[in-house]
Amino acid sequence: MEASPLKKLEQLEFSLDSVTDLSSPSASSSSSSPAVATFSRVDGVTELRFIRSDSTHCFTFDLASSQLFKLGTVQFICVSNDNNSEEESLSRGVNIKFGSEKDSKEFCDSFEEWRKDGLVRGSSTVSANKSKFDDKIEASSAKMYFHYYGQLLHQQNMLQDYVRTGTYYAAVMENRSDFAGRVVVDVGAGSGILSMFAAQAGAKHVYAVEASEMAEYARKLIAGNPLFADRITVIKGKVEDIELPEKADVLISEPMGTLLVNERMLESYVIARDRFMSPNGKMFPTVGRIHMAPFSDEFLFTEMANKALFWQQQNYYGVDLTPLFGSAHQGYFSQPVVDAFDPRLLVAPPMFHTIDFTQMKEEDFYEIDVPLKFTASMCTRVHGLACWFDVLFDGSTVQRWLTTAPGAPTTHWYQIRCVLAQPIYVMAGQEITGRLHLIAHSAQSYTIDLTLSAKMWGPGASQGGILQSSTCKFDLKEPYYRMSQPQAYPVAQEPPLPPQPQLNTQDIQIQNDEFEEELLQEPPQKASTQL
Repeated sequence: MEASPLKKLEQLEFSLDSVTDLSSPSASSSSSSPAVATFSRVDGVTELRFIRSDSTHCFTFDLASSQLFKLGTVQFICVSNDNNSEEESLSRGVNIKFGSEKDSKEFCDSFEEWRKDGLVRGSSTVSANKSKFDDKIEASSAKMYFHYYGQLLHQQNMLQDYVRTGTYYAAVMENRSDFAGRVVVDVGAGSGILSMFAAQAGAKHVYAVEASEMAEYARKLIAGNPLFADRITVIKGKVEDIELPEKADVLISEPMGTLLVNERMLESYVIARDRFMSPNGKMFPTVGRIHMAPFSDEFLFTEMANKALFWQQQNYYGVDLTPLFGSAHQGYFSQPVVDAFDPRLLVAPPMFHTIDFTQMKEEDFYEIDVPLKFTASMCTRVHGLACWFDVLFDGSTVQRWLTTAPGAPTTHWYQIRCVLAQPIYVMAGQEITGRLHLIAHSAQSYTIDLTLSAKMWGPGASQGGILQSSTCKFDLKEPYYRMSQPQAYPVAQEPPLPPQPQLNTQDIQIQNDEFEEELLQEPPQKASTQL
Protein backbone atom coordinates (compact mmCIF):
# COMPACT_ATOMS: atom_id res chain seq x y z
CA MET A 1 0.00 0.00 0.00
CA GLU A 2 1.32 3.42 -0.93
CA ALA A 3 2.08 5.66 2.01
CA SER A 4 0.03 8.81 2.53
CA PRO A 5 1.63 11.99 1.14
CA LEU A 6 1.49 13.38 4.67
CA LYS A 7 3.70 10.59 5.89
CA LYS A 8 6.13 10.87 2.98
CA LEU A 9 6.42 14.66 3.20
CA GLU A 10 6.68 17.07 6.07
CA GLN A 11 6.38 19.97 3.60
CA LEU A 12 4.60 20.62 0.28
CA GLU A 13 4.85 23.70 -1.94
CA PHE A 14 2.68 25.29 -4.65
CA SER A 15 3.37 28.25 -6.92
CA LEU A 16 0.80 31.07 -6.99
CA ASP A 17 0.22 33.95 -9.36
CA SER A 18 -0.59 36.25 -6.43
CA VAL A 19 -1.61 36.48 -2.78
CA THR A 20 -3.39 39.50 -1.28
CA ASP A 21 -4.05 40.33 2.36
CA LEU A 22 -7.82 40.97 2.71
CA SER A 23 -7.33 43.11 5.82
CA SER A 24 -5.14 45.56 3.95
CA PRO A 25 -6.90 48.87 3.11
CA SER A 26 -5.18 48.80 -0.28
CA ALA A 27 -5.98 45.14 -0.97
CA SER A 28 -7.94 45.92 -4.10
CA SER A 29 -5.03 47.85 -5.60
CA SER A 30 -2.31 45.50 -4.41
CA SER A 31 0.13 44.39 -7.09
CA SER A 32 -0.13 40.79 -8.32
CA SER A 33 3.34 39.49 -7.52
CA PRO A 34 4.08 35.74 -7.62
CA ALA A 35 3.98 33.81 -4.36
CA VAL A 36 4.53 30.39 -2.83
CA ALA A 37 2.07 28.40 -0.69
CA THR A 38 3.69 25.92 1.69
CA PHE A 39 2.04 23.17 3.72
CA SER A 40 4.17 22.12 6.67
CA ARG A 41 4.07 20.51 10.09
CA VAL A 42 5.67 22.48 12.94
CA ASP A 43 5.75 20.93 16.42
CA GLY A 44 2.86 18.65 15.50
CA VAL A 45 0.74 21.54 14.12
CA THR A 46 -0.12 21.59 10.42
CA GLU A 47 0.34 25.05 8.91
CA LEU A 48 -0.21 26.78 5.58
CA ARG A 49 2.06 29.68 4.74
CA PHE A 50 1.83 32.16 1.86
CA ILE A 51 5.05 34.04 1.00
CA ARG A 52 5.18 36.76 -1.66
CA SER A 53 8.32 36.77 -3.77
CA ASP A 54 8.52 40.58 -3.76
CA SER A 55 8.73 40.87 0.00
CA THR A 56 9.49 39.02 3.17
CA HIS A 57 5.86 39.23 4.31
CA CYS A 58 4.46 35.84 5.31
CA PHE A 59 0.84 34.84 6.03
CA THR A 60 0.58 31.82 8.34
CA PHE A 61 -2.61 29.80 8.98
CA ASP A 62 -3.31 26.96 11.36
CA LEU A 63 -5.07 24.44 9.09
CA ALA A 64 -7.14 23.04 11.95
CA SER A 65 -9.09 26.34 12.05
CA SER A 66 -8.88 27.36 8.38
CA GLN A 67 -11.36 27.26 5.51
CA LEU A 68 -11.01 27.64 1.75
CA PHE A 69 -13.71 29.38 -0.33
CA LYS A 70 -13.83 29.12 -4.11
CA LEU A 71 -14.41 32.38 -5.99
CA GLY A 72 -13.59 31.06 -9.44
CA THR A 73 -11.75 28.26 -11.22
CA VAL A 74 -8.33 29.63 -10.22
CA GLN A 75 -9.21 32.11 -7.45
CA PHE A 76 -9.86 31.34 -3.77
CA ILE A 77 -10.10 32.96 -0.37
CA CYS A 78 -8.40 31.31 2.59
CA VAL A 79 -9.60 32.39 6.04
CA SER A 80 -8.69 31.36 9.57
CA ASN A 81 -10.23 32.05 12.96
CA ASP A 82 -7.58 33.67 15.11
CA ASN A 83 -8.45 32.46 18.61
CA ASN A 84 -5.79 34.67 20.17
CA SER A 85 -7.29 37.85 18.80
CA GLU A 86 -9.35 39.99 21.14
CA GLU A 87 -10.91 41.87 18.24
CA GLU A 88 -14.42 41.16 17.04
CA SER A 89 -13.33 40.66 13.44
CA LEU A 90 -14.59 37.47 11.86
CA SER A 91 -11.24 36.16 10.70
CA ARG A 92 -8.00 36.90 8.94
CA GLY A 93 -7.73 35.95 5.31
CA VAL A 94 -5.97 36.17 1.97
CA ASN A 95 -7.10 36.15 -1.65
CA ILE A 96 -5.04 33.68 -3.69
CA LYS A 97 -4.85 33.10 -7.44
CA PHE A 98 -3.30 30.24 -9.42
CA GLY A 99 -1.89 30.10 -12.91
CA SER A 100 -3.99 27.14 -14.04
CA GLU A 101 -6.99 25.02 -13.06
CA LYS A 102 -4.69 22.01 -12.62
CA ASP A 103 -2.62 23.83 -10.00
CA SER A 104 -5.74 25.06 -8.18
CA LYS A 105 -7.26 21.56 -8.07
CA GLU A 106 -4.07 19.99 -6.71
CA PHE A 107 -3.87 22.73 -4.08
CA CYS A 108 -7.51 22.16 -3.00
CA ASP A 109 -6.97 18.41 -2.68
CA SER A 110 -3.84 18.96 -0.59
CA PHE A 111 -5.59 21.58 1.53
CA GLU A 112 -8.34 19.14 2.50
CA GLU A 113 -5.90 16.32 3.29
CA TRP A 114 -3.57 18.47 5.35
CA ARG A 115 -6.52 20.12 7.10
CA LYS A 116 -7.97 16.74 8.13
CA ASP A 117 -4.60 15.83 9.58
CA GLY A 118 -4.58 19.13 11.45
CA LEU A 119 -8.04 18.52 12.88
CA VAL A 120 -7.00 15.11 14.18
CA ARG A 121 -3.81 16.44 15.73
CA GLY A 122 -5.53 19.53 17.07
CA SER A 123 -8.63 17.83 18.45
CA SER A 124 -8.26 19.63 21.74
CA THR A 125 -8.56 22.97 19.94
CA VAL A 126 -11.62 21.80 18.02
CA SER A 127 -13.23 20.61 21.24
CA ALA A 128 -12.62 24.01 22.84
CA ASN A 129 -14.40 25.66 19.90
CA LYS A 130 -17.50 23.45 20.09
CA SER A 131 -20.44 25.07 18.35
CA LYS A 132 -22.99 26.94 20.42
CA PHE A 133 -25.63 25.28 18.24
CA ASP A 134 -24.43 21.82 19.32
CA ASP A 135 -24.53 22.86 22.98
CA LYS A 136 -28.20 23.81 22.98
CA ILE A 137 -29.72 21.49 20.33
CA GLU A 138 -29.83 17.71 20.78
CA ALA A 139 -28.00 15.79 18.07
CA SER A 140 -30.98 13.64 17.02
CA SER A 141 -33.15 16.71 16.41
CA ALA A 142 -30.42 18.46 14.42
CA LYS A 143 -29.86 15.34 12.32
CA MET A 144 -33.53 15.08 11.38
CA TYR A 145 -33.78 18.83 10.79
CA PHE A 146 -30.87 18.97 8.35
CA HIS A 147 -31.99 15.73 6.70
CA TYR A 148 -35.43 17.26 6.07
CA TYR A 149 -34.11 20.45 4.52
CA GLY A 150 -31.50 18.52 2.56
CA GLN A 151 -34.20 17.03 0.31
CA LEU A 152 -35.32 18.66 -2.90
CA LEU A 153 -38.99 17.76 -2.41
CA HIS A 154 -39.17 19.89 0.73
CA GLN A 155 -37.33 22.74 -0.95
CA GLN A 156 -39.83 22.49 -3.80
CA ASN A 157 -42.69 22.78 -1.31
CA MET A 158 -41.27 26.09 -0.10
CA LEU A 159 -40.40 27.36 -3.57
CA GLN A 160 -43.97 26.64 -4.72
CA ASP A 161 -45.32 28.78 -1.90
CA TYR A 162 -45.69 31.72 -4.26
CA VAL A 163 -46.75 34.10 -1.49
CA ARG A 164 -43.48 33.38 0.30
CA THR A 165 -41.18 33.29 -2.73
CA GLY A 166 -42.90 36.13 -4.58
CA THR A 167 -42.82 38.43 -1.56
CA TYR A 168 -39.10 37.83 -1.05
CA TYR A 169 -38.45 38.51 -4.74
CA ALA A 170 -40.47 41.73 -4.63
CA ALA A 171 -38.81 42.87 -1.39
CA VAL A 172 -35.35 42.43 -2.94
CA MET A 173 -36.09 43.86 -6.39
CA GLU A 174 -38.00 46.85 -5.05
CA ASN A 175 -35.00 47.67 -2.85
CA ARG A 176 -32.17 47.24 -5.34
CA SER A 177 -30.33 50.15 -3.76
CA ASP A 178 -29.83 48.04 -0.63
CA PHE A 179 -28.20 45.22 -2.62
CA ALA A 180 -26.39 46.82 -5.57
CA GLY A 181 -22.63 46.67 -5.03
CA ARG A 182 -23.07 45.22 -1.53
CA VAL A 183 -21.82 42.06 0.21
CA VAL A 184 -24.74 39.81 1.17
CA VAL A 185 -24.93 36.78 3.48
CA ASP A 186 -27.81 34.34 2.91
CA VAL A 187 -28.40 32.59 6.25
CA GLY A 188 -29.73 29.06 5.76
CA ALA A 189 -29.62 29.39 1.99
CA GLY A 190 -31.36 26.11 1.13
CA SER A 191 -31.58 25.89 -2.66
CA GLY A 192 -29.87 29.28 -2.98
CA ILE A 193 -32.92 31.04 -4.39
CA LEU A 194 -32.57 34.12 -2.16
CA SER A 195 -28.86 34.33 -2.99
CA MET A 196 -29.74 34.48 -6.67
CA PHE A 197 -32.38 37.14 -5.99
CA ALA A 198 -29.68 39.22 -4.29
CA ALA A 199 -27.31 38.67 -7.22
CA GLN A 200 -30.06 39.71 -9.66
CA ALA A 201 -30.42 42.91 -7.65
CA GLY A 202 -26.74 43.67 -8.27
CA ALA A 203 -25.02 42.32 -5.15
CA LYS A 204 -21.23 42.53 -5.31
CA HIS A 205 -20.88 39.09 -3.72
CA VAL A 206 -23.19 36.69 -1.88
CA TYR A 207 -22.12 34.11 0.68
CA ALA A 208 -24.78 31.38 0.75
CA VAL A 209 -24.46 29.56 4.08
CA GLU A 210 -26.25 26.19 4.28
CA ALA A 211 -25.59 23.41 6.81
CA SER A 212 -27.56 20.58 5.17
CA GLU A 213 -26.72 18.48 2.12
CA MET A 214 -28.81 20.98 0.15
CA ALA A 215 -25.57 22.99 -0.12
CA GLU A 216 -24.41 20.65 -2.90
CA TYR A 217 -27.67 21.13 -4.81
CA ALA A 218 -27.34 24.90 -4.33
CA ARG A 219 -23.85 24.80 -5.85
CA LYS A 220 -25.18 22.86 -8.83
CA LEU A 221 -28.14 25.21 -9.32
CA ILE A 222 -25.99 28.33 -9.04
CA ALA A 223 -23.38 26.93 -11.41
CA GLY A 224 -26.17 26.41 -13.93
CA ASN A 225 -26.97 30.12 -13.81
CA PRO A 226 -23.73 31.70 -15.07
CA LEU A 227 -25.06 35.25 -14.79
CA PHE A 228 -24.75 34.96 -10.99
CA ALA A 229 -22.36 32.05 -10.44
CA ASP A 230 -19.17 34.11 -10.16
CA ARG A 231 -20.76 36.33 -7.50
CA ILE A 232 -22.14 33.61 -5.20
CA THR A 233 -20.05 31.42 -2.90
CA VAL A 234 -21.84 28.48 -1.25
CA ILE A 235 -20.46 27.65 2.18
CA LYS A 236 -21.54 24.40 3.79
CA GLY A 237 -21.74 24.80 7.55
CA LYS A 238 -23.60 26.40 10.43
CA VAL A 239 -23.44 30.16 10.94
CA GLU A 240 -22.27 29.41 14.47
CA ASP A 241 -19.16 27.63 13.08
CA ILE A 242 -18.09 29.06 9.74
CA GLU A 243 -15.85 32.04 9.06
CA LEU A 244 -16.23 34.67 6.34
CA PRO A 245 -13.52 36.77 4.70
CA GLU A 246 -15.43 40.05 5.00
CA LYS A 247 -18.31 41.76 6.74
CA ALA A 248 -21.78 41.78 5.19
CA ASP A 249 -23.77 44.85 4.23
CA VAL A 250 -27.01 42.84 4.04
CA LEU A 251 -28.32 39.69 5.73
CA ILE A 252 -31.13 37.84 3.99
CA SER A 253 -32.81 34.72 5.32
CA GLU A 254 -36.06 32.81 5.61
CA PRO A 255 -35.82 31.77 9.29
CA MET A 256 -39.54 31.63 10.13
CA GLY A 257 -41.35 28.54 11.37
CA THR A 258 -44.90 27.98 12.58
CA LEU A 259 -45.77 30.57 15.23
CA LEU A 260 -42.75 32.43 13.77
CA VAL A 261 -40.27 30.93 16.28
CA ASN A 262 -40.58 27.17 15.67
CA GLU A 263 -37.33 25.41 14.61
CA ARG A 264 -35.35 28.09 16.51
CA MET A 265 -33.64 29.36 13.37
CA LEU A 266 -34.28 32.94 14.39
CA GLU A 267 -31.51 32.45 16.95
CA SER A 268 -29.09 31.54 14.16
CA TYR A 269 -30.31 34.61 12.25
CA VAL A 270 -29.35 37.00 15.05
CA ILE A 271 -26.08 35.11 15.66
CA ALA A 272 -25.25 35.72 11.99
CA ARG A 273 -26.13 39.38 12.53
CA ASP A 274 -23.68 39.67 15.42
CA ARG A 275 -20.91 37.73 13.68
CA PHE A 276 -21.13 38.83 10.08
CA MET A 277 -23.06 42.09 9.63
CA SER A 278 -21.45 45.50 9.52
CA PRO A 279 -22.75 48.07 12.05
CA ASN A 280 -25.04 49.84 9.57
CA GLY A 281 -26.11 46.72 7.71
CA LYS A 282 -29.69 45.80 6.81
CA MET A 283 -31.67 42.65 7.57
CA PHE A 284 -34.28 41.09 5.27
CA PRO A 285 -36.63 40.46 7.08
CA THR A 286 -36.25 43.17 9.70
CA VAL A 287 -39.15 42.71 12.15
CA GLY A 288 -41.59 39.90 12.95
CA ARG A 289 -44.97 39.99 14.70
CA ILE A 290 -46.94 37.17 16.32
CA HIS A 291 -50.68 37.89 16.11
CA MET A 292 -53.14 36.30 18.54
CA ALA A 293 -56.92 36.22 19.02
CA PRO A 294 -59.40 33.94 20.83
CA PHE A 295 -61.57 31.80 18.58
CA SER A 296 -64.72 29.70 18.68
CA ASP A 297 -64.88 26.49 16.61
CA GLU A 298 -67.30 23.77 17.76
CA PHE A 299 -66.37 21.57 14.78
CA LEU A 300 -62.69 21.56 15.70
CA PHE A 301 -63.29 21.08 19.42
CA THR A 302 -65.61 18.12 18.79
CA GLU A 303 -63.12 16.61 16.36
CA MET A 304 -60.31 16.85 18.94
CA ALA A 305 -62.45 15.47 21.76
CA ASN A 306 -63.76 12.57 19.66
CA LYS A 307 -60.26 11.32 18.91
CA ALA A 308 -59.91 10.09 22.47
CA LEU A 309 -63.25 8.19 22.46
CA PHE A 310 -61.39 5.10 21.27
CA TRP A 311 -59.99 4.80 24.79
CA GLN A 312 -63.44 4.72 26.38
CA GLN A 313 -64.05 1.15 25.22
CA GLN A 314 -64.55 -1.16 28.15
CA ASN A 315 -64.39 -4.38 26.14
CA TYR A 316 -61.78 -4.08 23.41
CA TYR A 317 -61.06 -7.74 22.68
CA GLY A 318 -61.74 -8.34 26.35
CA VAL A 319 -59.58 -5.43 27.52
CA ASP A 320 -60.81 -2.32 29.34
CA LEU A 321 -59.08 0.68 27.72
CA THR A 322 -60.66 3.35 29.93
CA PRO A 323 -57.68 3.71 32.32
CA LEU A 324 -55.82 5.48 29.47
CA PHE A 325 -58.69 7.73 28.37
CA GLY A 326 -57.59 10.72 30.47
CA SER A 327 -53.99 10.54 29.21
CA ALA A 328 -55.14 10.17 25.60
CA HIS A 329 -57.53 13.11 25.91
CA GLN A 330 -54.76 15.26 27.37
CA GLY A 331 -52.36 14.13 24.64
CA TYR A 332 -54.66 15.18 21.80
CA PHE A 333 -55.25 18.59 23.36
CA SER A 334 -51.49 19.12 23.77
CA GLN A 335 -51.12 19.29 19.98
CA PRO A 336 -51.35 22.74 18.38
CA VAL A 337 -53.53 22.59 15.28
CA VAL A 338 -51.96 23.74 11.99
CA ASP A 339 -54.51 24.58 9.29
CA ALA A 340 -56.15 27.46 7.45
CA PHE A 341 -59.26 28.71 9.24
CA ASP A 342 -62.01 31.20 8.48
CA PRO A 343 -61.30 34.57 10.16
CA ARG A 344 -64.99 34.78 11.11
CA LEU A 345 -64.17 32.24 13.84
CA LEU A 346 -62.31 34.94 15.79
CA VAL A 347 -64.31 36.29 18.70
CA ALA A 348 -62.23 39.41 19.44
CA PRO A 349 -59.94 41.83 17.58
CA PRO A 350 -56.38 40.42 17.53
CA MET A 351 -53.33 41.74 19.35
CA PHE A 352 -49.67 41.21 18.41
CA HIS A 353 -46.24 40.75 19.96
CA THR A 354 -43.29 42.34 18.10
CA ILE A 355 -39.85 40.76 17.66
CA ASP A 356 -37.24 43.15 16.25
CA PHE A 357 -34.55 41.03 14.60
CA THR A 358 -32.12 43.96 14.60
CA GLN A 359 -32.27 44.27 18.40
CA MET A 360 -33.12 40.84 19.83
CA LYS A 361 -30.37 38.90 21.55
CA GLU A 362 -30.05 35.16 21.10
CA GLU A 363 -30.98 34.61 24.76
CA ASP A 364 -34.19 36.61 24.32
CA PHE A 365 -35.59 33.72 22.27
CA TYR A 366 -35.13 31.19 25.07
CA GLU A 367 -38.28 32.38 26.83
CA ILE A 368 -41.06 34.53 25.36
CA ASP A 369 -43.85 35.75 27.65
CA VAL A 370 -46.87 37.53 26.18
CA PRO A 371 -49.67 38.92 28.41
CA LEU A 372 -53.05 38.61 26.70
CA LYS A 373 -55.99 41.00 26.80
CA PHE A 374 -59.03 40.98 24.48
CA THR A 375 -62.59 42.26 24.41
CA ALA A 376 -65.14 39.71 23.20
CA SER A 377 -67.24 40.91 20.28
CA MET A 378 -69.98 38.25 20.65
CA CYS A 379 -71.62 35.86 23.06
CA THR A 380 -70.01 32.48 22.49
CA ARG A 381 -67.85 29.67 23.79
CA VAL A 382 -64.11 30.33 23.41
CA HIS A 383 -62.22 27.20 22.41
CA GLY A 384 -58.68 28.56 22.43
CA LEU A 385 -56.17 30.97 20.94
CA ALA A 386 -55.50 31.39 17.22
CA CYS A 387 -52.06 32.62 16.12
CA TRP A 388 -50.33 33.70 12.93
CA PHE A 389 -47.39 35.91 12.05
CA ASP A 390 -46.07 38.45 9.60
CA VAL A 391 -42.62 39.85 8.85
CA LEU A 392 -41.51 43.23 7.54
CA PHE A 393 -38.82 43.81 4.92
CA ASP A 394 -37.81 47.33 5.84
CA GLY A 395 -36.06 48.36 2.65
CA SER A 396 -34.68 51.80 1.92
CA THR A 397 -37.11 52.22 -0.98
CA VAL A 398 -40.15 50.06 -0.18
CA GLN A 399 -41.50 48.48 3.00
CA ARG A 400 -43.12 45.14 2.24
CA TRP A 401 -44.96 42.74 4.55
CA LEU A 402 -45.24 38.96 4.25
CA THR A 403 -48.34 37.81 6.15
CA THR A 404 -49.77 34.41 7.09
CA ALA A 405 -53.05 35.87 8.40
CA PRO A 406 -56.37 34.01 8.08
CA GLY A 407 -58.29 35.29 5.09
CA ALA A 408 -55.08 36.25 3.27
CA PRO A 409 -53.66 33.98 0.53
CA THR A 410 -52.59 30.75 2.24
CA THR A 411 -48.89 30.00 2.76
CA HIS A 412 -47.13 26.75 3.65
CA TRP A 413 -47.07 28.01 7.26
CA TYR A 414 -50.91 28.15 7.40
CA GLN A 415 -52.11 29.33 10.84
CA ILE A 416 -51.86 27.68 14.25
CA ARG A 417 -54.48 27.22 16.96
CA CYS A 418 -54.08 26.14 20.57
CA VAL A 419 -57.30 24.37 21.58
CA LEU A 420 -58.31 24.35 25.25
CA ALA A 421 -59.53 21.07 26.71
CA GLN A 422 -61.99 23.13 28.75
CA PRO A 423 -63.57 26.03 26.82
CA ILE A 424 -64.74 29.22 28.53
CA TYR A 425 -67.98 31.15 28.00
CA VAL A 426 -67.98 34.88 27.25
CA MET A 427 -70.53 37.63 26.60
CA ALA A 428 -70.19 40.46 24.09
CA GLY A 429 -68.07 43.20 25.64
CA GLN A 430 -66.57 40.90 28.25
CA GLU A 431 -62.82 41.13 28.83
CA ILE A 432 -60.67 38.06 28.17
CA THR A 433 -57.23 37.99 29.79
CA GLY A 434 -54.47 35.44 29.96
CA ARG A 435 -50.89 34.56 29.16
CA LEU A 436 -48.99 32.93 26.31
CA HIS A 437 -45.70 31.59 27.65
CA LEU A 438 -43.16 29.95 25.30
CA ILE A 439 -40.10 28.09 26.60
CA ALA A 440 -37.49 26.84 24.12
CA HIS A 441 -36.35 23.22 24.32
CA SER A 442 -33.47 21.26 22.80
CA ALA A 443 -35.64 19.64 20.08
CA GLN A 444 -35.55 22.97 18.20
CA SER A 445 -39.01 24.04 19.27
CA TYR A 446 -41.04 25.35 22.22
CA THR A 447 -43.29 24.27 25.02
CA ILE A 448 -46.36 26.53 25.15
CA ASP A 449 -48.30 27.32 28.32
CA LEU A 450 -51.61 29.03 27.57
CA THR A 451 -54.08 30.48 30.02
CA LEU A 452 -57.33 32.23 29.04
CA SER A 453 -59.70 33.73 31.59
CA ALA A 454 -63.07 35.48 31.36
CA LYS A 455 -63.25 38.47 33.70
CA MET A 456 -66.40 39.50 35.52
CA TRP A 457 -68.94 41.12 33.24
CA GLY A 458 -71.92 43.33 33.95
CA PRO A 459 -72.74 44.87 37.34
CA GLY A 460 -69.74 44.82 39.64
CA ALA A 461 -67.22 44.20 36.83
CA SER A 462 -65.25 47.28 37.86
CA GLN A 463 -64.31 45.46 41.05
CA GLY A 464 -62.36 42.91 39.01
CA GLY A 465 -62.32 39.16 39.46
CA ILE A 466 -62.25 36.06 37.24
CA LEU A 467 -65.37 34.08 36.41
CA GLN A 468 -63.73 31.24 34.46
CA SER A 469 -60.19 30.21 33.64
CA SER A 470 -58.73 27.46 31.46
CA THR A 471 -55.09 26.38 31.11
CA CYS A 472 -53.39 23.98 28.71
CA LYS A 473 -49.82 22.96 27.77
CA PHE A 474 -48.76 22.35 24.15
CA ASP A 475 -45.66 21.06 22.38
CA LEU A 476 -45.01 23.12 19.26
CA LYS A 477 -42.74 20.33 18.00
CA GLU A 478 -45.71 17.91 17.72
CA PRO A 479 -48.55 19.75 15.94
CA TYR A 480 -51.70 18.27 14.43
CA TYR A 481 -51.55 19.04 10.71
CA ARG A 482 -55.19 19.49 9.69
CA MET A 483 -54.63 21.06 6.26
CA SER A 484 -56.30 18.18 4.40
CA GLN A 485 -59.49 18.43 6.45
CA PRO A 486 -62.52 20.05 4.79
CA GLN A 487 -63.13 23.59 5.99
CA ALA A 488 -66.88 23.68 6.68
CA TYR A 489 -67.43 27.45 6.62
CA PRO A 490 -68.28 28.36 2.97
CA VAL A 491 -71.24 30.60 3.76
CA ALA A 492 -71.25 32.59 0.52
CA GLN A 493 -70.65 29.55 -1.67
CA GLU A 494 -73.53 27.40 -0.37
CA PRO A 495 -76.44 26.88 -2.82
CA PRO A 496 -79.70 28.57 -1.85
CA LEU A 497 -81.76 26.55 0.62
CA PRO A 498 -85.33 25.42 -0.24
CA PRO A 499 -88.14 27.51 1.29
CA GLN A 500 -88.36 26.97 5.04
CA PRO A 501 -91.12 27.82 7.52
CA GLN A 502 -90.55 31.30 8.94
CA LEU A 503 -88.70 31.17 12.25
CA ASN A 504 -90.46 32.82 15.17
CA THR A 505 -87.99 35.13 16.83
CA GLN A 506 -89.59 34.30 20.18
CA ASP A 507 -88.00 30.86 19.90
CA ILE A 508 -84.53 32.44 20.11
CA GLN A 509 -83.19 32.98 23.61
CA ILE A 510 -81.53 36.38 23.63
CA GLN A 511 -78.83 37.11 26.20
CA ASN A 512 -78.99 40.91 26.12
CA ASP A 513 -80.84 43.74 24.44
CA GLU A 514 -77.93 44.90 22.29
CA PHE A 515 -77.46 41.44 20.83
CA GLU A 516 -81.23 41.21 20.13
CA GLU A 517 -81.19 44.47 18.22
CA GLU A 518 -78.33 43.17 16.04
CA LEU A 519 -80.29 40.02 15.18
CA LEU A 520 -83.56 41.79 14.31
CA GLN A 521 -82.10 44.67 12.30
CA GLU A 522 -81.78 44.32 8.52
CA PRO A 523 -78.15 44.52 7.33
CA PRO A 524 -77.32 47.93 5.86
CA GLN A 525 -77.21 48.16 2.08
CA LYS A 526 -73.75 48.70 0.58
CA ALA A 527 -73.43 52.23 -0.78
CA SER A 528 -73.03 52.49 -4.52
CA THR A 529 -70.58 55.38 -4.23
CA GLN A 530 -68.00 56.20 -1.64
CA LEU A 531 -68.63 59.42 0.22
